[in-house]
Amino acid sequence: MSTGKGKKRLRDIPVLHDEKKTRHSLLITPSSWKKLQRIAQKNGLSLSEYVEQWIISLEEGS
Repeated sequence: MSTGKGKKRLRDIPVLHDEKKTRHSLLITPSSWKKLQRIAQKNGLSLSEYVEQWIISLEEGS
């Protein structure tokens, strides 16, 4: 996902979301990790951005 032409990214200033992303970890099988990577790539997103959008969509669907 692009920030748009002419928008410069600055450290610690979120561009796509209201808050800065932080590092987290989770345990997942290698096959599931590869599947997530493939799906994210197919959608033109980083894996973290794909997961972020997926979680937001789950909350909106409730």
